[in-house]
Amino acid sequence: MPAAAHALPRRFAASRLEAFATALFAAAGTEADKAARMARLLVLTDMMGRPTHGLAQCGPYLDQIVKGLMTASGQPEVVRDTGSTIVWDGRYLPGLWLMDEAIGLALERVGEHGVVTFACRRSHHIGCLAALAMKAASAGCFAMIASSGPHTSIVAPFGGTQGLFSPNPFAFAFPAGAAPVLVDTCASITSLSLVRETAAAGRRLAHDWLLDAQGRPSSDPAIVERAAERGTLMLLGGEEAGHKGFGLALMVEALTQGLSGHGRLDAPTRWGASVYAQIIDPAAFAGREAFIAQTAFFTERCRANAPVDPARPVRLPGDQAAAKIREAEDLGVPLSPETCASLGRWAGEFNLVNPLA
Repeated sequence: MPAAAHALPRRFAASRLEAFATALFAAAGTEADKAARMARLLVLTDMMGRPTHGLAQCGPYLDQIVKGLMTASGQPEVVRDTGSTIVWDGRYLPGLWLMDEAIGLALERVGEHGVVTFACRRSHHIGCLAALAMKAASAGCFAMIASSGPHTSIVAPFGGTQGLFSPNPFAFAFPAGAAPVLVDTCASITSLSLVRETAAAGRRLAHDWLLDAQGRPSSDPAIVERAAERGTLMLLGGEEAGHKGFGLALMVEALTQGLSGHGRLDAPTRWGASVYAQIIDPAAFAGREAFIAQTAFFTERCRANAPVDPARPVRLPGDQAAAKIREAEDLGVPLSPETCASLGRWAGEFNLVNPLA
């Protein structure tokens, strides 16, 4: 196994990483505001403990910008805007920036409308959904975000063997007293990013989270990249209850591609996403105080529940992310040797000083 696989992550100040990533995106031709917000959200993702979708994505994003496959400047096209519903054509602009813009716009309007719903066609990759949803939860609102890749066919319908759709991630977040609840999952058991990262490291997955071309469970990540006899990602629920993951996948397909009016029917061939987001203001219902009173009461009851293992008390989705953010603020943001090396190569490509060297 390569030595790098055993090397410990190095830690850096978040501000240092943000400045570096911003400089890299700007050097590739990205507008200043887009570069800065992409960098901020990628670093936040690493701080939350989601390294596959943090600065590890910086290299692939830069490659897309250089090749002209991620639009580096301009604005989305407004397809429809009723005030409470919005549809954009993202023109393959940076997905992180598009979503940050959309959520910001929804938060501006939600006080008037109570609920604001957004759909976007032809966005580029939107990164870690939880990092995006956190913005709305921090503002006292409930958020749900879903994304699908109409160009990707790596998950088979339940009972099938041929890849037909993407992992179809979705996330939701809401305030709940001491810490917001933050759920980020997908219709498949694992993500394509994790599978590729595991394959690159020469390892197998921890469990049989894949299916080979005949539909048999496997932990070999190489099967999803085969030109022939290609495997697929197993649906959430596995062999016995994968119909549940299939149902979630269908929901995401309808919300993202159906509402945006662009998807697999259009047969896109480039990396991109169809996206859905909904922001709900509890003030438009029984009130924010009532909302938080209910959510805080229940989440604390969950934490107080007698654990199976006393050394591992019950934690809520979002607790670990909050703890890792605090740790990163105190000790620095951890970056793998592979990510450091990738950022260093791009710094050399653009003749920039590498602050991680």
